[in-house]
Amino acid sequence: MIFKICAGFALSLAAVLCIMPGFIEYLKKLSLRQSVSEYALADDQKKAGTPIMGGILFIVIPILLTMILCYDRILTPEMSVIPAFAGYGLIGFIDDYLIAVKKNNEGLRPAQKFGLQVLLAVIFFVMYRNNADLSIHIPFTHISLNMGIWYFVLVLFMFSGASNAVNLTDGMDGLAAGVSLIALIPYFIICLVQQRTALCVFIPSLCGALLGYLYFNKKPARVFMGDTGALALGGVLAALAMITKTELPLILIAGVPVIETICVIIQQVSVRTVHKRVFSYTPIHYAFRLKGMPEVNIVYMFWIAEVVCALLGLWMAFN
Repeated sequence: MIFKICAGFALSLAAVLCIMPGFIEYLKKLSLRQSVSEYALADDQKKAGTPIMGGILFIVIPILLTMILCYDRILTPEMSVIPAFAGYGLIGFIDDYLIAVKKNNEGLRPAQKFGLQVLLAVIFFVMYRNNADLSIHIPFTHISLNMGIWYFVLVLFMFSGASNAVNLTDGMDGLAAGVSLIALIPYFIICLVQQRTALCVFIPSLCGALLGYLYFNKKPARVFMGDTGALALGGVLAALAMITKTELPLILIAGVPVIETICVIIQQVSVRTVHKRVFSYTPIHYAFRLKGMPEVNIVYMFWIAEVVCALLGLWMAFN
Protein backbone atom coordinates (compact mmCIF):
# COMPACT_ATOMS: atom_id res chain seq x y z
CA MET A 1 0.00 0.00 0.00
CA ILE A 2 2.92 2.35 0.69
CA PHE A 3 3.93 2.13 -2.97
CA LYS A 4 0.41 3.01 -4.13
CA ILE A 5 0.22 5.94 -1.71
CA CYS A 6 3.54 7.37 -2.89
CA ALA A 7 2.72 6.67 -6.53
CA GLY A 8 -0.66 8.37 -6.27
CA PHE A 9 0.83 11.49 -4.72
CA ALA A 10 3.85 11.73 -7.03
CA LEU A 11 2.00 10.94 -10.26
CA SER A 12 -0.81 13.43 -9.46
CA LEU A 13 1.68 16.16 -8.64
CA ALA A 14 3.71 15.49 -11.80
CA ALA A 15 0.62 15.25 -14.02
CA VAL A 16 -0.78 18.59 -12.88
CA LEU A 17 2.60 20.33 -13.18
CA CYS A 18 3.02 19.00 -16.72
CA ILE A 19 -0.54 19.41 -18.01
CA MET A 20 -1.61 22.67 -16.36
CA PRO A 21 0.40 25.12 -18.56
CA GLY A 22 -1.22 23.77 -21.73
CA PHE A 23 -4.59 23.52 -19.99
CA ILE A 24 -4.40 27.21 -19.00
CA GLU A 25 -3.76 28.18 -22.63
CA TYR A 26 -6.69 26.02 -23.70
CA LEU A 27 -8.99 27.74 -21.19
CA LYS A 28 -7.84 31.10 -22.56
CA LYS A 29 -8.69 30.04 -26.11
CA LEU A 30 -12.17 29.05 -24.94
CA SER A 31 -12.48 32.45 -23.20
CA LEU A 32 -13.29 30.70 -19.92
CA ARG A 33 -12.08 33.59 -17.82
CA GLN A 34 -12.89 34.95 -14.37
CA SER A 35 -15.25 37.87 -13.93
CA VAL A 36 -14.86 39.90 -10.74
CA SER A 37 -16.64 38.47 -7.68
CA GLU A 38 -19.45 40.41 -6.05
CA TYR A 39 -17.41 40.17 -2.84
CA ALA A 40 -14.14 41.32 -4.39
CA LEU A 41 -12.46 44.57 -3.44
CA ALA A 42 -11.48 47.25 -5.94
CA ASP A 43 -7.85 46.09 -5.83
CA ASP A 44 -8.95 42.71 -7.19
CA GLN A 45 -10.31 44.13 -10.45
CA LYS A 46 -7.03 43.19 -12.15
CA LYS A 47 -7.81 39.49 -11.53
CA ALA A 48 -10.65 39.67 -14.04
CA GLY A 49 -9.73 37.66 -17.10
CA THR A 50 -7.74 34.97 -15.28
CA PRO A 51 -8.76 31.52 -16.58
CA ILE A 52 -11.17 29.56 -14.39
CA MET A 53 -12.02 25.84 -14.11
CA GLY A 54 -8.48 24.93 -13.09
CA GLY A 55 -10.18 22.62 -10.61
CA ILE A 56 -10.98 20.21 -13.44
CA LEU A 57 -7.44 18.81 -13.33
CA PHE A 58 -7.33 18.18 -9.58
CA ILE A 59 -10.67 16.39 -9.89
CA VAL A 60 -10.04 14.21 -12.94
CA ILE A 61 -6.42 13.21 -12.29
CA PRO A 62 -6.83 11.85 -8.71
CA ILE A 63 -9.99 9.97 -9.71
CA LEU A 64 -8.29 8.30 -12.68
CA LEU A 65 -5.17 7.42 -10.69
CA THR A 66 -7.20 5.98 -7.82
CA MET A 67 -9.25 3.83 -10.20
CA ILE A 68 -6.05 2.56 -11.81
CA LEU A 69 -4.10 1.94 -8.61
CA CYS A 70 -7.10 0.55 -6.71
CA TYR A 71 -8.99 -1.14 -9.55
CA ASP A 72 -9.86 -4.03 -7.23
CA ARG A 73 -11.53 -1.67 -4.73
CA ILE A 74 -13.74 0.33 -7.12
CA LEU A 75 -17.01 -1.22 -5.90
CA THR A 76 -16.25 -0.93 -2.17
CA PRO A 77 -18.44 1.38 -0.03
CA GLU A 78 -15.61 3.81 0.67
CA MET A 79 -15.34 4.60 -3.04
CA SER A 80 -18.69 6.38 -2.85
CA VAL A 81 -16.53 9.39 -1.97
CA ILE A 82 -15.57 9.66 -5.65
CA PRO A 83 -19.12 10.14 -7.04
CA ALA A 84 -19.67 12.84 -4.41
CA PHE A 85 -16.40 14.52 -5.37
CA ALA A 86 -17.13 14.37 -9.10
CA GLY A 87 -20.81 15.25 -8.69
CA TYR A 88 -20.20 18.46 -6.80
CA GLY A 89 -17.44 19.28 -9.26
CA LEU A 90 -20.00 18.90 -12.06
CA ILE A 91 -22.37 21.36 -10.36
CA GLY A 92 -19.50 23.82 -10.09
CA PHE A 93 -18.54 23.21 -13.73
CA ILE A 94 -22.05 24.10 -14.89
CA ASP A 95 -21.95 27.25 -12.75
CA ASP A 96 -18.51 28.24 -14.06
CA TYR A 97 -19.56 27.63 -17.66
CA LEU A 98 -22.61 29.85 -17.32
CA ILE A 99 -20.51 32.56 -15.65
CA ALA A 100 -17.86 32.43 -18.36
CA VAL A 101 -20.40 32.51 -21.18
CA LYS A 102 -22.54 35.29 -19.67
CA LYS A 103 -19.47 37.25 -18.48
CA ASN A 104 -21.03 37.88 -15.08
CA ASN A 105 -21.05 36.19 -11.68
CA GLU A 106 -24.66 34.98 -11.62
CA GLY A 107 -24.22 31.48 -13.01
CA LEU A 108 -26.72 28.99 -11.63
CA ARG A 109 -29.54 30.56 -9.69
CA PRO A 110 -29.48 29.69 -5.96
CA ALA A 111 -32.59 27.53 -6.32
CA GLN A 112 -31.04 25.60 -9.22
CA LYS A 113 -27.77 25.06 -7.38
CA PHE A 114 -29.54 23.97 -4.20
CA GLY A 115 -31.78 21.62 -6.19
CA LEU A 116 -28.76 19.91 -7.74
CA GLN A 117 -27.11 19.68 -4.31
CA VAL A 118 -30.26 18.03 -2.92
CA LEU A 119 -30.25 15.54 -5.79
CA LEU A 120 -26.62 14.59 -5.13
CA ALA A 121 -27.28 14.36 -1.39
CA VAL A 122 -30.12 11.92 -2.08
CA ILE A 123 -27.87 9.79 -4.30
CA PHE A 124 -25.07 9.75 -1.74
CA PHE A 125 -27.50 9.00 1.10
CA VAL A 126 -28.95 5.99 -0.76
CA MET A 127 -25.43 4.67 -1.45
CA TYR A 128 -24.37 5.38 2.13
CA ARG A 129 -27.30 3.88 4.02
CA ASN A 130 -26.81 0.52 2.31
CA ASN A 131 -23.32 0.23 3.76
CA ALA A 132 -23.27 2.13 7.07
CA ASP A 133 -25.41 2.87 10.10
CA LEU A 134 -27.27 6.15 10.42
CA SER A 135 -25.75 7.20 13.72
CA ILE A 136 -23.24 9.84 14.72
CA HIS A 137 -20.64 9.50 17.46
CA ILE A 138 -20.55 12.22 20.10
CA PRO A 139 -16.85 13.02 20.67
CA PHE A 140 -15.38 12.57 24.16
CA THR A 141 -18.26 10.26 25.10
CA HIS A 142 -19.29 6.69 24.41
CA ILE A 143 -22.60 7.90 23.03
CA SER A 144 -23.77 7.17 19.49
CA LEU A 145 -26.95 8.91 18.41
CA ASN A 146 -29.05 6.99 15.88
CA MET A 147 -30.63 9.62 13.63
CA GLY A 148 -32.63 7.34 11.35
CA ILE A 149 -34.10 9.17 8.38
CA TRP A 150 -32.94 12.47 9.88
CA TYR A 151 -29.45 11.47 8.84
CA PHE A 152 -30.47 12.57 5.34
CA VAL A 153 -30.98 16.09 6.67
CA LEU A 154 -27.47 15.93 8.08
CA VAL A 155 -26.15 14.70 4.72
CA LEU A 156 -27.80 17.60 2.92
CA PHE A 157 -26.61 20.13 5.49
CA MET A 158 -23.03 18.86 5.43
CA PHE A 159 -22.72 18.69 1.65
CA SER A 160 -24.32 22.05 0.92
CA GLY A 161 -22.58 23.66 3.91
CA ALA A 162 -19.12 22.29 3.16
CA SER A 163 -19.24 23.00 -0.58
CA ASN A 164 -20.46 26.56 -0.09
CA ALA A 165 -17.98 27.12 2.75
CA VAL A 166 -14.99 26.25 0.55
CA ASN A 167 -16.50 28.41 -2.18
CA LEU A 168 -16.62 31.39 0.19
CA THR A 169 -13.00 30.73 1.19
CA ASP A 170 -11.91 30.81 -2.46
CA GLY A 171 -11.23 34.54 -2.63
CA MET A 172 -7.46 34.98 -2.59
CA ASP A 173 -4.62 33.40 -4.51
CA GLY A 174 -3.80 30.05 -2.91
CA LEU A 175 -6.22 30.41 -0.01
CA ALA A 176 -8.88 27.75 -0.65
CA ALA A 177 -6.46 25.24 -2.18
CA GLY A 178 -4.03 25.52 0.73
CA VAL A 179 -6.76 25.32 3.37
CA SER A 180 -8.35 22.29 1.66
CA LEU A 181 -4.98 20.55 1.32
CA ILE A 182 -4.36 20.98 5.06
CA ALA A 183 -7.88 19.76 5.90
CA LEU A 184 -7.37 16.58 3.87
CA ILE A 185 -4.33 15.48 5.89
CA PRO A 186 -6.31 14.51 9.04
CA TYR A 187 -8.58 12.38 6.86
CA PHE A 188 -5.58 10.58 5.41
CA ILE A 189 -4.46 9.74 8.97
CA ILE A 190 -7.98 8.66 9.95
CA CYS A 191 -8.26 6.43 6.88
CA LEU A 192 -4.88 4.86 7.66
CA VAL A 193 -6.04 4.01 11.17
CA GLN A 194 -9.36 2.66 9.85
CA GLN A 195 -7.51 0.73 7.12
CA ARG A 196 -9.51 2.21 4.27
CA THR A 197 -7.11 1.20 1.50
CA ALA A 198 -8.67 2.98 -1.47
CA LEU A 199 -9.09 6.26 0.41
CA CYS A 200 -5.48 6.02 1.61
CA VAL A 201 -4.53 6.20 -2.08
CA PHE A 202 -7.20 8.69 -3.18
CA ILE A 203 -6.44 11.34 -0.56
CA PRO A 204 -2.67 11.55 -1.28
CA SER A 205 -3.50 11.61 -5.01
CA LEU A 206 -5.81 14.56 -4.41
CA CYS A 207 -3.21 16.25 -2.19
CA GLY A 208 -0.56 15.85 -4.88
CA ALA A 209 -2.88 17.35 -7.50
CA LEU A 210 -3.76 20.25 -5.18
CA LEU A 211 -0.09 20.91 -4.50
CA GLY A 212 0.55 21.04 -8.24
CA TYR A 213 -2.42 23.37 -8.70
CA LEU A 214 -1.08 25.63 -5.94
CA TYR A 215 2.09 26.19 -7.97
CA PHE A 216 -0.05 27.93 -10.61
CA ASN A 217 -2.52 29.46 -8.16
CA LYS A 218 0.00 31.18 -5.88
CA LYS A 219 0.13 34.95 -6.18
CA PRO A 220 -0.09 36.16 -8.88
CA ALA A 221 -2.47 33.38 -9.83
CA ARG A 222 -2.34 32.10 -13.39
CA VAL A 223 -5.52 30.07 -12.96
CA PHE A 224 -8.45 29.81 -10.54
CA MET A 225 -10.21 26.62 -9.44
CA GLY A 226 -13.63 28.20 -9.91
CA ASP A 227 -16.81 26.72 -8.49
CA THR A 228 -15.73 23.51 -10.25
CA GLY A 229 -12.93 22.99 -7.76
CA ALA A 230 -14.43 24.70 -4.71
CA LEU A 231 -17.70 22.75 -4.67
CA ALA A 232 -15.84 19.49 -5.35
CA LEU A 233 -13.45 20.06 -2.44
CA GLY A 234 -16.31 20.85 -0.07
CA GLY A 235 -18.20 17.80 -1.29
CA VAL A 236 -15.23 15.47 -0.80
CA LEU A 237 -14.61 16.73 2.74
CA ALA A 238 -18.25 16.09 3.66
CA ALA A 239 -18.16 12.63 2.06
CA LEU A 240 -14.94 11.70 3.87
CA ALA A 241 -16.45 12.81 7.17
CA MET A 242 -19.44 10.55 6.68
CA ILE A 243 -17.56 7.51 5.42
CA THR A 244 -15.13 7.72 8.37
CA LYS A 245 -17.95 8.54 10.85
CA THR A 246 -16.33 11.84 11.86
CA GLU A 247 -19.27 14.10 11.08
CA LEU A 248 -18.83 16.36 14.12
CA PRO A 249 -15.01 16.61 13.97
CA LEU A 250 -15.42 17.97 10.43
CA ILE A 251 -16.51 21.25 12.00
CA LEU A 252 -13.00 21.64 13.40
CA ILE A 253 -11.08 19.90 10.63
CA ALA A 254 -12.56 22.36 8.13
CA GLY A 255 -12.34 25.15 10.69
CA VAL A 256 -11.36 28.04 8.41
CA PRO A 257 -14.17 27.51 5.86
CA VAL A 258 -16.61 27.07 8.76
CA ILE A 259 -15.48 30.36 10.33
CA GLU A 260 -15.72 32.11 6.95
CA THR A 261 -19.30 30.88 6.56
CA ILE A 262 -20.34 31.80 10.10
CA CYS A 263 -18.99 35.33 9.62
CA VAL A 264 -20.97 35.74 6.39
CA ILE A 265 -24.16 34.49 8.07
CA ILE A 266 -23.69 36.82 11.06
CA GLN A 267 -23.07 39.75 8.71
CA GLN A 268 -26.12 38.99 6.58
CA VAL A 269 -28.43 38.57 9.58
CA SER A 270 -27.15 41.76 11.20
CA VAL A 271 -27.49 43.85 8.04
CA ARG A 272 -31.00 42.59 7.32
CA THR A 273 -32.30 42.89 10.90
CA VAL A 274 -30.59 45.88 12.52
CA HIS A 275 -29.02 47.37 9.35
CA LYS A 276 -25.53 47.33 10.84
CA ARG A 277 -22.34 45.53 9.92
CA VAL A 278 -20.63 43.35 12.51
CA PHE A 279 -17.48 43.01 10.39
CA SER A 280 -15.92 45.57 8.09
CA TYR A 281 -16.25 43.08 5.22
CA THR A 282 -17.15 39.47 4.56
CA PRO A 283 -15.98 36.88 3.65
CA ILE A 284 -13.73 37.72 6.55
CA HIS A 285 -10.41 37.37 4.69
CA TYR A 286 -11.24 40.59 2.82
CA ALA A 287 -11.55 42.47 6.12
CA PHE A 288 -7.82 42.00 6.68
CA ARG A 289 -7.15 43.48 3.25
CA LEU A 290 -9.11 46.57 4.23
CA LYS A 291 -6.84 46.93 7.24
CA GLY A 292 -3.83 47.03 4.93
CA MET A 293 -2.46 43.49 5.36
CA PRO A 294 -0.84 42.09 2.18
CA GLU A 295 -2.77 39.30 0.50
CA VAL A 296 0.09 36.81 0.81
CA ASN A 297 0.32 37.41 4.58
CA ILE A 298 -3.42 36.85 4.95
CA VAL A 299 -3.20 33.56 3.06
CA TYR A 300 -0.31 32.35 5.24
CA MET A 301 -2.19 33.41 8.39
CA PHE A 302 -5.27 31.48 7.32
CA TRP A 303 -3.15 28.43 6.46
CA ILE A 304 -1.65 28.49 9.95
CA ALA A 305 -5.12 28.85 11.46
CA GLU A 306 -6.26 25.84 9.43
CA VAL A 307 -3.30 23.77 10.68
CA VAL A 308 -4.42 24.47 14.25
CA CYS A 309 -8.03 23.60 13.40
CA ALA A 310 -7.00 20.40 11.61
CA LEU A 311 -4.93 19.23 14.58
CA LEU A 312 -7.77 19.94 17.00
CA GLY A 313 -10.21 18.17 14.69
CA LEU A 314 -7.94 15.14 14.46
CA TRP A 315 -7.69 14.99 18.25
CA MET A 316 -11.48 15.25 18.44
CA ALA A 317 -11.91 12.45 15.89
CA PHE A 318 -9.95 10.00 18.04
CA ASN A 319 -11.83 10.81 21.25
